[in-house]
Amino acid sequence: MPAAPLPPHAIEEGLRELPGWAVEGDRITCSYRLPSHIAAAAFAMHIARIQDELNHHSDLTLGYNSVALSVNSHDAGGKVTAKDLELAGRVAAAAPAHGAE
Repeated sequence: MPAAPLPPHAIEEGLRELPGWAVEGDRITCSYRLPSHIAAAAFAMHIARIQDELNHHSDLTLGYNSVALSVNSHDAGGKVTAKDLELAGRVAAAAPAHGAE
């Protein structure tokens, strides 16, 4: 069953709990800085595992010492859903263990 798009106020409310995450168009996004390229790569792999566990995948970009995510739900017409906020919350919770800011 397709996920239902969230109204803007629900997205903003959910993002209040997720520092660094913001709405950009029909997506939520976040960029993290890490202490090194290896730390960034390890964080990207951790995110990939989280995405597989949730069966929900973002656009994920690995830079030299950075990781950026952009996510929405294709099955909701490219809009933000509760699944996107759940993914963002799991990533935000994992970030400190990798030294991500």
